[in-house]
Amino acid sequence: MSGPRLAVLADVHGNVWALEAVLADVRRRGADEVVDLGDVLYGPLDPAGTVELHRSAGITAIRGNQDRVLGEPLPVVPNPTMRFVHEVLAPDHLAWVAGLPVGLDREDLRFCHGTPEHDDVYLLETVTETGVRLKTENEVEALLGPDPAPVTLCGHSHVPRVVAVGGRLVINPGSVGLPAYDHDAPWPHVMEAGSPHARYALITRGPDGWTIEQVLVPYPWKEAAARARHNGRPDWAEWIETGRARLP
Repeated sequence: MSGPRLAVLADVHGNVWALEAVLADVRRRGADEVVDLGDVLYGPLDPAGTVELHRSAGITAIRGNQDRVLGEPLPVVPNPTMRFVHEVLAPDHLAWVAGLPVGLDREDLRFCHGTPEHDDVYLLETVTETGVRLKTENEVEALLGPDPAPVTLCGHSHVPRVVAVGGRLVINPGSVGLPAYDHDAPWPHVMEAGSPHARYALITRGPDGWTIEQVLVPYPWKEAAARARHNGRPDWAEWIETGRARLP
């Protein structure tokens, strides 16, 4: 007999269309619990609708780096997307995201956004001057810390992966709402899943360990992309529609 089945999400980024589709798929598959690894609301889409759906669905959530930033004072000149998110979120929405825990441990599972210690560091990827590569086992082990869990689940990079590290597993479910993006630190780079689908992982405990399914879900991504364009982010629209990104 199989044990608990968990649906693990990450990086919704205010994409309520994608979240609705993922939750419908989770219900169809009969998961016992849904855990979100953070970065729930930030984005030029529908953060208010996302937080209401997220809370009504009873999802267990931890805080991502961009959730953390939402709880900090706005800079003197905030970027337009950050200003938009603050304008559409109610005070109780901001209080909810600020109150999320930074991580979660449960039996043989550890849930974090980036690494167990840093919400803004990639656990599985290294960015170099020439591109992005998978970290070595030693590099990942160093970031897992002195007491690693048998299974660590992380987000942040938006790239779905299952990586074996010293007899343990590290799982990134990919992104629900933003399958690609570009970034300028520590060097300009792109992260891309390669298709516009909403992604999550379904993990089931069995007699020999955890069975892992990486799930891709179609949803009305053209609607989400149209909202991004309307809110002044054609780059987000391209990432959402294609799952691809280009360096600026």
